[in-house]
Amino acid sequence: MYFIGIDLGGTNIATGVVDQQGKIVAKNSIKTQASRHYNEIIKDMAESCLKVCKENNISFEDISGIGIGTPGTVQPGTGIITFANNLGFHNVPMKQEMEKLLKKPVFVGNDANVAALGEVFCGGAKGYRYAVTVTLGTGVGAGVIIDGKIYEGFNGGAVEMGHSIIKFDGIQCNCGRRGCWEQYASASALINQTKEQMGKHPESLMWHICENDLEKCNGRTAFAAAQQGDKPAAQIVDQYITYIAYGLGDVINIFQPEIILIGGGISGEGEYLLKPLREKTYSFCYAGPDGMKLAKIEKAQLGNDAGIIGAAALSM
Repeated sequence: MYFIGIDLGGTNIATGVVDQQGKIVAKNSIKTQASRHYNEIIKDMAESCLKVCKENNISFEDISGIGIGTPGTVQPGTGIITFANNLGFHNVPMKQEMEKLLKKPVFVGNDANVAALGEVFCGGAKGYRYAVTVTLGTGVGAGVIIDGKIYEGFNGGAVEMGHSIIKFDGIQCNCGRRGCWEQYASASALINQTKEQMGKHPESLMWHICENDLEKCNGRTAFAAAQQGDKPAAQIVDQYITYIAYGLGDVINIFQPEIILIGGGISGEGEYLLKPLREKTYSFCYAGPDGMKLAKIEKAQLGNDAGIIGAAALSM
C-alpha cells in the first residue's frame, strides 16, 4: 500500500510515492509555471502522479490516497484553496479537480502545516503530540501540531506566524503591514541585513567570502565570516538570532509545544545557530519565578522531503 504526496510550490511541483512508514520510494519534480491557469497546473500534477508510478514500476492501483501541500489558505474539509498569492489562486477547487482526474481520494493542506505533520510522522518531532515547525526561507512559515493533529483554525488560515508583528512601525511587509517577523527573521531578511552591514564595513571578511561581489551574498555569508572571528559578521549573526528568538518566544507563550523544529537552509548552521537561539528564546518566555519546562528547540530533520512526506500523511 502506497500514498502519494505532492509539494506544490511557486517554482516546482515535487511528487513522491510514500510507504506506510513515511519512506519515499520514488519521486520526481517538474516546473510549476505558476503564471498559468490553475487547470493547467492541476493537469500537470495529476500527470506527475501517474508518471512517477509508471517510471518506478508501481501500479497506480496500489495508491490508496493523495495528499497535497500548497502555499496559502486551504478551506478545512473541502480542499478548496481560498487564496495563494504566489500562485495566483483564488477559491481553487483542488480536491474536486484532482479527484476527477485520478479517481482517488485527495486531501489538501497548507504547505507549512504539512511539513510540520511530516516531521511528527517520521522526522525530528516523531513521538511528540505538541510540536511546531518553523521554516526560515524566503518568508517565515510555521506549522503547529496540537494533540497529533494540524491546527488550522476554523477557516484554515491559522498560524501565519511570519506575519506576527515584532517591531511597531517597522519594515514594510508585502502583506501590507509593517514590522512582521519574516521581515527580520527570514533568510531573505538575513541577506538584506548582511548586505547593509557589508556596506558599512568594507574591511569585513564578508567581502572576501563574497569575492567582492555584493550579489554573491547569501544566508551563509555572515555565519561563515563570524565563525572566522569577523566582528561585523558576528554582530549581524547575533542580531539575526535575536530576531528569530523574539518570534519563538511568542510561539512558546502561545502554544507551549513540547518541541520546536527549525527548518530552511539557515538550520544547516546547527548548534552555532541553535545554542544561542535557545538561550535568547527562553529569556523571552513567560515561565514564572520558579521557571517551568519549556519546549526543546532542535533542527528539522526531513529537509525538502518534509512537504512530500507530510502531504502523503494527510491521506493515511
